Amino acid sequence: MILYENSKIALKLVFLWQIDSVCSMTEYSADYIQSLKPDLSYLKGVRVVAAMSGGVDSSVVAALLKEAGADVLGVFLNVWEYRREEVTGHGSCCSLDDAYDARRVCDQIGIPFYNMDMRENFRRDVIDPFIADYESGRTPNPCERCNRFVKFGALLDAADKLEAEYVATGHYVQRMDDETGLHIYKGNDDKKDQSYFLATTSKEQAKRILFPVGHLQKDGTRILAQHYDLMTAHKHESQDICFIPAGDRIAFLKREGAEAGFRAGDIVDREGHILGRHEGIAHYTLGQRKGLGLPDGPWHVVELDGVTARVVVAPPEDALIQEVSVEGVAWLRDMQNSEKVTAKVRYQMKPAACQLQVNNGDVAIVFSKPQKPTAPGQVAAFYVGDELLGGGIVSEIVR
Repeated sequence: MILYENSKIALKLVFLWQIDSVCSMTEYSADYIQSLKPDLSYLKGVRVVAAMSGGVDSSVVAALLKEAGADVLGVFLNVWEYRREEVTGHGSCCSLDDAYDARRVCDQIGIPFYNMDMRENFRRDVIDPFIADYESGRTPNPCERCNRFVKFGALLDAADKLEAEYVATGHYVQRMDDETGLHIYKGNDDKKDQSYFLATTSKEQAKRILFPVGHLQKDGTRILAQHYDLMTAHKHESQDICFIPAGDRIAFLKREGAEAGFRAGDIVDREGHILGRHEGIAHYTLGQRKGLGLPDGPWHVVELDGVTARVVVAPPEDALIQEVSVEGVAWLRDMQNSEKVTAKVRYQMKPAACQLQVNNGDVAIVFSKPQKPTAPGQVAAFYVGDELLGGGIVSEIVR
């Protein structure tokens, strides 16, 4: 096993060296490289925790902070026990391979490296709710919960113990403070913008979080990584849920004991007519239209009932939504009456014009035009232009 691991590492390093040799043929001027770097001079001498994932984004964050003269501490969060077959060939986030890469980058840059055990926090705040949501018929958003409770919750607590003023991450989000206070904007790279996943971050948390690469396109980040000669400059990026790197959600839920999500039941229309059978509501998500195998379609899933184990479907025109109830709302700044607000209730959705009706901390989103369906458990993010106002968790769909 040791020989295998060492051989894998050696092959990995040779592969990265070969790519670096090819990419180094592209030369960038000193002025262009400088134009990619944010002004972090205000952090000189300030202790900052760089949240290291083992990927290129966080690696560049750490290098920028170090170059700016900050007192940087690289912190890797050990959140999950990965099986070898899960990460081989699929990539991952926060696996043992990533921990190795994070440590090597910290060695390259010349900053301390800490590996923090966050498995208990991750299990309690991300995994257990993920399983419970699929058993009840909700569609969870584990990245949002990881940001809120682990990266910006437990990690900020760890930063306090390390006497650090800020935590810096590789999220593609922009922070711009002015005399009116803190403002969070979408990342400049539309394809990489992660503001949606930060919609439930509290204002107090956001005050201590920095996003040094949020102004960059992804290509710009990789150019900086190449400039700093970082070993992660050309590392593959995982697109899966971090604790399901192979992408097999059903296998994961079954292995973790989500029995209630796999009770067989009826597929019915909104009048209760039985159209077919299913092998568990965990196989479905609200808005799903493919793989239903029902006659007289097309159909969209509009309700998942964890109590009766029913999957409710409707024709496409009846699946659209116009009002969404949102709970657990966090505001990054106050909303002004004259502002034109948009909202998105799915990650891939373009923010749509709406009105926000606030009542005792909860919010109802009333869209100006009907939208494709979302699901309870998903994030609702509120915007004014490119600025993130805040957001919460979808609790109910009003049709």
